[in-house]
Amino acid sequence: MSIEKIDHIGIAVESIEEWLGYYRDILGLKYTGSEEVPEQKVRVAFLKIGESQIELLEPTSEDSPIAKFLKKRGSGIHHIAIKVDDINTALARHHDAGARLIDKEARVGAHNMRIAFIHPAASGGVLLELCQEPS
Repeated sequence: MSIEKIDHIGIAVESIEEWLGYYRDILGLKYTGSEEVPEQKVRVAFLKIGESQIELLEPTSEDSPIAKFLKKRGSGIHHIAIKVDDINTALARHHDAGARLIDKEARVGAHNMRIAFIHPAASGGVLLELCQEPS
């Protein structure tokens, strides 16, 4: 398994429309579209920054993980996503090291990426998302 890059930084927001102008118009990031991910109860807006992205995450339901995060912490960085070439090996490495996993198996996320979350207790207080391009 190798790490390819930071794929994206996920930022939880109450409203994508409220913040899209800042990231697109003031920072000058290229908006590349939005997508709803029903399984995660979230709407995601994608903004290109170099080889990575910023993802604005808006809850679509009050019981979504993003809604819970917003209620507890307010808007801000939700997670950092690391792109790997083999997510199954990455998960096995974490498991074998005794790291606390949120996802024991990869699931489908935005852009049909295979994703899995690592608990912040395993990574110095940062929620990490592992992601792999769909095959």
